Amino acid sequence: MIRLAKILEIPDILNITKACANNMIEQGIYQWNEYYPSLEAFKLDVARKELYVLEEKGKLIGSVVVSTLMDSEYDPINWLTPNGRNIYIHRLAVHPEQQRKGYAVKLMDFAEEYARKAGYISVRLDTFSKNSRNNKFYSVRGYKTVGDIYFPKQSQFPFHCFELVL
Repeated sequence: MIRLAKILEIPDILNITKACANNMIEQGIYQWNEYYPSLEAFKLDVARKELYVLEEKGKLIGSVVVSTLMDSEYDPINWLTPNGRNIYIHRLAVHPEQQRKGYAVKLMDFAEEYARKAGYISVRLDTFSKNSRNNKFYSVRGYKTVGDIYFPKQSQFPFHCFELVL
């Protein structure tokens, strides 16, 4: 079941994202670290009612942020659609013990369906250029690469921006 997250669930969500960060680091993918994702970001996500969790058998196993807010880092990107009626995906995470079971697909299906039903024209996101698994995941879903941005606190390497026109 996918539903809005509760403020008291943030520690569980942080445990999931920390497990994901450690798992990626073990694979040589330095995408998430001690700065990101942060407690402060998740508190804002909950306050904005944009943080969703995936719950299976009463246990949280994943999360995703489905936001209408365009971060300033995205300003230089030449998106495929005009700004204004877009959804932004952030911090998609599935606990490593639950990965490769289709849960990320469920979270993205949810986000894309949410955007369609609400009349948005596209879904936008970014993912680390050195995370080939994520890049393939979004490309297979029909997302198009539209440019690169940088997050110096996370990596010297770029993050690819993707957009799916609905």
